[in-house]
Amino acid sequence: MEIGIIFRIAGVGILTAIINIILKKSDKDEVATFVTLAGLIIILVMVLDMLGGLFDSLKSILNLY
Repeated sequence: MEIGIIFRIAGVGILTAIINIILKKSDKDEVATFVTLAGLIIILVMVLDMLGGLFDSLKSILNLY
């Protein structure tokens, strides 16, 4: 397993948290919520890509078509 993906997920989480705090301090709670949702969607896309790679690996290991 690649350690880089963990750092990318942590980076997106930290960046999302910082932007969220800044927006909440400037009384833009709605935008902060959308930023949080965007960060969550980005991380979910990364995880789904990893799961797709996992299933491709399993398929090739078990010689399934």
